Formats: sequence, structure tokens, C-alpha cells
Amino acid sequence: MRTGRDGPKLKERHDMALELKNVTKVVSGQTHIKDTTLVLQTGHFNVLLGETGAGKTSLIKLMAGLDAVASGQIVMDGQDITKLSTQQRQISLVHQFFVNYPHMTVFENIASPLRVAGMSKSEIEGRVAEATDILKLGPMLKRRPHELSGGQQQRTALARAIAKDSKAVFLDEPLANLDYKLREELREMLPELFAGRGAVVVYATSEPEEALLLGGETALMDDGYVRQFGKTAEIYRDPVTLAAAMIFSDPPINSSKIRKAAGKFNMGNIAWDVPAKYSSLVDGEYKIAIRPHHVLPFEGHGATVPVTGTVGVTELSGSESSAHFVFGDNGWVSLAHGVHPYSRGEDHTFYLNPDECLYFTLDGNRVA
Repeated sequence: MRTGRDGPKLKERHDMALELKNVTKVVSGQTHIKDTTLVLQTGHFNVLLGETGAGKTSLIKLMAGLDAVASGQIVMDGQDITKLSTQQRQISLVHQFFVNYPHMTVFENIASPLRVAGMSKSEIEGRVAEATDILKLGPMLKRRPHELSGGQQQRTALARAIAKDSKAVFLDEPLANLDYKLREELREMLPELFAGRGAVVVYATSEPEEALLLGGETALMDDGYVRQFGKTAEIYRDPVTLAAAMIFSDPPINSSKIRKAAGKFNMGNIAWDVPAKYSSLVDGEYKIAIRPHHVLPFEGHGATVPVTGTVGVTELSGSESSAHFVFGDNGWVSLAHGVHPYSRGEDHTFYLNPDECLYFTLDGNRVA
């Protein structure tokens, strides 16, 4: 059992799942969410990862009951909730925008859904105390939103979601509008905030790094479709399609056509020995993909295959240097630790690590 600080015991829920069964969403004749089947469980974060417009928010709105499904079924804890209202689904939703009632204090904002639910004063106080303890909002309970920083406002929204003790919590890019330091601070808090609460937690983000930091399981979304779903670290290491690899890479993954012939992979005028695990591949054309941190401006650390290209945009960010360069008909990116001098327009030789390459068929499916 959990307890609020000096408050009543909060009911512990058993683990449950949120299931989407062949769900679609259609708006004005256009399909925004294509046939989607997912099982999202408690005990970890369920991340929706994809670029803006990939369908993350649309999928969350379906699960939250804000939009109706065109077909399919949504099941929570074994109950068909497809036609239930948002309130009946017992969910919490935290947006990237700070959605707090401007005329209410922090305490009142956090307590508002509990009052609507008809909870007793003592239970409300216990739940608010627990949530504000976790999020360090105790000294601000009497303030109103306009007296808070952006980070404090988002903490208030998160505290409201915790206090509500919902069956499912949807976090739609909740840190997107915060500065870097606040994002790092809250991101580290998030897994702990919802640990052990028995709720299905769904977190939407456009940042691959954020998905890796949160762990759990990730659904890679693109054009209203889930390209791959599974344990976050595993699908990062083992994308089943080139499209999945592209979603889960920032900076963008490098790719090019290659040809296998006579025990070699050939990429333009560059060649390297075919690794043993790919020796059974029939000769012919394929596609290669390699993440930027395996393309280095120097030889070493397994990076042995030289790739020369014309440098375009370069960026320095703390302890890392990135260079965008044109190789053949493709734009490539190198990302390396340290400060490396580049000159725009110069030809520079980079080195790729052949052991870190991912190989695909021409239609984008991963080869074994």
C-alpha cells in the first residue's frame, strides 16, 4: 500500500494493460492512424517516438477518448472502453503546454480532479501532499500559475496527474517547451514519479535520445503507422526496417546503395570485406545504414573504411563535433567526441566502422 504524507492510504492497483486492437482514425476521408495493434503495459514507460506529424498526438487522443476511433477496439484492464468518455476512462493527460487553471492556486489546480471525483477533504489533502512532496512544490501551494516559472507550471500539471491516481497517464511531449536544464531535471524524475503506481504510462517524444533515456518499450511511428514496437534498447540496436532505423536516429542515420560481389561490399569506389555473417547473401544490390557516431573524422576505434566527402554545415556542441558532408549523391553526417576543425567546402576523409553497418534490401527490409 502507498500512503500520502500524513494522509490516508492510497489504494494500490494491480498491474494492467491498455490494448489497441486494429484501431484506425479517419478525418475528412483521410486516414490519420492506420491499422494499429499494440499492448501497452504497466511497470515501465511506453514511448511513442516519431517526428512531428507522425501520429503520436493523434494516437494519444484516441487512447484518451478525445477523438473517436473509425474502426477497431480499445481495451483497458480487460474492459472495452472504445465508446467511453474521457472522464469514464480514468486517465490523466499532460501536454507540452502548461495547462493549469489561471484563477486557481497550485493546491487547487492539483486538487481539482479529486474534487470533481467527490473525494473527501482528508483524502484530497493526502494525495496533494504526496504529489507536491515528490515534485518539490510545497512552498508554492498558495501561488497562482502566473507566479510560477515554466518548470514549476509543468510540475504542477505532473502533480495533478500523480494525485489523480489514474489508470493511464498520457504525457504528450511534456518537456518540449522547457529550457535544457529543466528538461534534464524533470526527465530524470519522470520514471521515479510513476514507478509502482499501477498505471499505464505513455510518453510521446520526437527525440530518440529521450526515448533511450526513458527506456521501457518504444513504438516507432511514421505517417500514422507503428513501424516497430519493443524494448527500447533492443529496437535501437536492431531496427527491422530502414524506416525504423531512420526514426530512431538523431542526427539522421547515413545511408547509401551498395553492391555485394566477389566477397566485397562496394559503395561507389569504396570496398570492404563482407563480414562472415553476411557471406551467404546473394550477390547484388542492397542498402547500407550507419549512425553518425560510427563515422569518424579519424581512423581508429574500428572505423577503418575511408569515405571522402565535401563538408557543408558543421556544429560544435560542448564536447562533440558534427560535420554534414556530401558523399556521392547522399548527404552524410559524422559525429565525434572532441573538437575537430572543419572548413566549409573542403574535401575531408572520414572513416566508417563496417562492423556497425546495418544492411537492408532495396525495399528497406533488414537482412539477417
